[in-house]
Amino acid sequence: MSVTVITGRYHAAMARWEPDSRGRLEQAAFDLYRDRGFDRTTVAEIAERAGVTERTFFRHFTDKREILFSGAALLQALLVDAVAGAPEGASPFEAVRASLEAAGAFFEDRREFSRQRQAIILGSEELRERELIKLATLAAALADALRRRGVADPEAALTGEVAIAVFRVAFEGWVGDDDPRSLTSRIRASFDALQTVAART
Repeated sequence: MSVTVITGRYHAAMARWEPDSRGRLEQAAFDLYRDRGFDRTTVAEIAERAGVTERTFFRHFTDKREILFSGAALLQALLVDAVAGAPEGASPFEAVRASLEAAGAFFEDRREFSRQRQAIILGSEELRERELIKLATLAAALADALRRRGVADPEAALTGEVAIAVFRVAFEGWVGDDDPRSLTSRIRASFDALQTVAART
């Protein structure tokens, strides 16, 4: 999801009839989270900034956290589908590697958005905990996808956990520095580094 810069204020009475109230809510929330912090921002303030009612907010999101995590289901589906679509003879490691590379390609034009989101999450203990839950859910989803390919435990569970650890290291580096390398190339480098370490044991 890309972030569109929105300037000016909306007329509350008219905005309820304008399209893309969800997009305005997302932008308003990001602006407020960045300026005031997640913990100090209320749903009422987000709705007011976006020019909609709180009722409209709750038609789109269950709470103010969901604005930052609403893409998790899409990411999970992408990862699982890529594992399912890996060649029949691919090893579990090869299947999850292809899956994460597909995720890397998905994020390539979302670097600035991802940086803003990461900064907001790091500023809130509640959001850091929620991010860890999301990553654990993704690891479990990858493990289930591997089981459907006939991979038994503990190999399926271990591969899912390791894959998400690789993704997290690559992603945090990608949003945290100015290295021009793509996320996909960082994921590949992280997998290569892991294989090198494993070969030494």
